[in-house]
Amino acid sequence: MHETAEDLKNLQLLLNRSYDRAGSHLREVVTPERRVSAAQLIDLMTGAQVLALATMTADGRPLIAPVDGLFYRARFWFGSSPDSVRMRHLRTRPFVSANHTRREGLTVTVHGRAGIVDLEEPSHAGFRAFCLETYGKEWDEWGAPAVYAWIEPTKMFAAAFEPT
Repeated sequence: MHETAEDLKNLQLLLNRSYDRAGSHLREVVTPERRVSAAQLIDLMTGAQVLALATMTADGRPLIAPVDGLFYRARFWFGSSPDSVRMRHLRTRPFVSANHTRREGLTVTVHGRAGIVDLEEPSHAGFRAFCLETYGKEWDEWGAPAVYAWIEPTKMFAAAFEPT
């Protein structure tokens, strides 16, 4: 776990605020007993997770594609090729939605703004170390040249439909 006590507190506040403002249909499906707490979510999101990441074209069409999602410091991070369509989108339209689903047992949805990061900046040394920890030393060869971004969430929902 790389989250601080402050990260955990802020994540729980975000989950609570998102749920409180959710529509009636979501709250009918994601009942209180199905909600996942911040502490549970951090435990469930260890390692790389497949995220379906949606970006938007210039004419407003959503495009969705899978990325490796890394949950670090209570936020999703992801990488892609510097010349990928998704990174082109994010440079001009940073709003994203992402979802991680495990069969019918778990779902995590986040909406927010993606911020592209420079892994050479000292402030991102922790995330760089997390990538090495997650993928191994080979990551320096194939993963480090990618462009990385993290999602600053405005809403996040997490639900377990089977015991976690």
